[in-house]
Amino acid sequence: MVSMNAHQIEGLIGMVLVLGILVLMALPSVLGILRDRRIDRQIRQAHEDRGKREAQKSSSRSTVPSTATWYADGRRSKKFVSS
Repeated sequence: MVSMNAHQIEGLIGMVLVLGILVLMALPSVLGILRDRRIDRQIRQAHEDRGKREAQKSSSRSTVPSTATWYADGRRSKKFVSS
């Protein structure tokens, strides 16, 4: 069995305290990084879901413009020509 003298015990206690302080100082940063990753993942998922919903909506809509769109386009083109 290995016996430790007083200097070795003091060194071990000092090393454990320094490592403990380092962990306490680094912990908020690590938690913040994990939180940011979770939020980024949620935002990415929301964008993907929105894209899927818009793709489903656009495929079910008619591609022919309405009469109101043709009328508005005609008025816009006349306005640009006259000015």
